[in-house]
Amino acid sequence: MSDVIDSEGFRANVGIVLMRPNGQVFLGRRTGGRGWQFPQGGMRQGESPEQSVNRELQEEVGLTPEAVELAGGTTGWLRYRLPRRYVRHHQLPLCIGQKQRWFLLRMRSDVVDFNLEHTDKPEFDRWRWVDYWQPAREVIYFKRSVYVSALQELSALAFPSGAPQRPSWWDEIGAPGRRAQRAAGHR
Repeated sequence: MSDVIDSEGFRANVGIVLMRPNGQVFLGRRTGGRGWQFPQGGMRQGESPEQSVNRELQEEVGLTPEAVELAGGTTGWLRYRLPRRYVRHHQLPLCIGQKQRWFLLRMRSDVVDFNLEHTDKPEFDRWRWVDYWQPAREVIYFKRSVYVSALQELSALAFPSGAPQRPSWWDEIGAPGRRAQRAAGHR
């Protein structure tokens, strides 16, 4: 199975917002201390987004679909471009960025047995629970606008009675969600 890269050079990908009953979300540290992010990964040929979510959930954090409830997802693709230094110009088809469908998964229990070493090449070496909006501040800069857009869109599913107030630093990160949606063009 291989990654799905569209004609514009965007790799199809799923992102997972894994939420505890208290509203906190999972944030994993990339192996080797290379930043913090949500579980995410490329879709494979023939996989539906939901099948990709289940595979990535098991590969990256060692959970089965029975440990979570799928609350919903973004209505369309959110895109980001890779900085030039991360584009692998020697690989074909050329991948210039990612288009992502994001899914909110609710943990069925507060007691979680994560297994970050489920694969030969673990994605994460540490994890922690954080407040809902915090990942937008901690993710690597070129993914930030997608995180903002995904968190904003999924907040209605996460908090049907109203999302928590955005932190004071929210405006400092440039409210990039609007830029991400414009850059996405067609959704």
